[in-house]
Amino acid sequence: MPATPAYPPQSAPRLYVDVELNEGAEIRLDGSHAHYLLKVMRIKEDQPVKLFDDRTGEYLAHVTMLGKRDLILRIDGKTRTREDVPDLWLLAAPIKKDRYNWIAEKATELGIAKMVPVQTARTQNGQIRPDKLRAHMIEAAEQCERTALPMLDDLIKLDALLKNWPADRHLFFADERIHDRGEGSFRKALVAHGGPAAILVGPEGGFSDTENDAIRALPQSVAVSLGPRILRADTAAVAAISLWMAGRGDWN
Repeated sequence: MPATPAYPPQSAPRLYVDVELNEGAEIRLDGSHAHYLLKVMRIKEDQPVKLFDDRTGEYLAHVTMLGKRDLILRIDGKTRTREDVPDLWLLAAPIKKDRYNWIAEKATELGIAKMVPVQTARTQNGQIRPDKLRAHMIEAAEQCERTALPMLDDLIKLDALLKNWPADRHLFFADERIHDRGEGSFRKALVAHGGPAAILVGPEGGFSDTENDAIRALPQSVAVSLGPRILRADTAAVAAISLWMAGRGDWN
């Protein structure tokens, strides 16, 4: 006797759609979504597709009509509700385009709630494409089974960020200067500082002395070390998020 197919089918293509979904509804896909399903996946009528909307959750649908450049799906039912997202922001100075895109992808996979590009004194690549960055985040969420997308804020200068910092959110900032003094254990900092949080990672070359002083002057700031080795900005971002998720996030 043949085995019963798994439900929902794990091999089904999975896409984010910017429209609220509900059971029984029909949705028409065109553009890049249609190209992917028709030309890349070679999808056929009645085959399953998983969709999520960043509003209500993830749904299983099936193809009811195929066109040359579009297709129609019918929503069969909800498979998962929208995930509860750990309240963690990533504040990262832009670096080389490909490496910054990589940060956005990995931060999305790791489960952040929001990403904020921050302009600092040593930021060399202050020009970012929010649409391209958002596309990398969406692709990462599609592939890693997230049902919620991180928010993406506009680029903001560091001084403006600090001036309007929320009173109830801790700001952990990676300070490579403190490890040699035996300070800044991230593990101990996480034990002492719970609640909403953000991680601030500087550019290549780190923060200037003036910026370091300004960050430290913020009552909510917590200087932390990421170990005895100097990390690249992209590595530091992923390492810091991982530590926070293991200590305060949903990795427990």
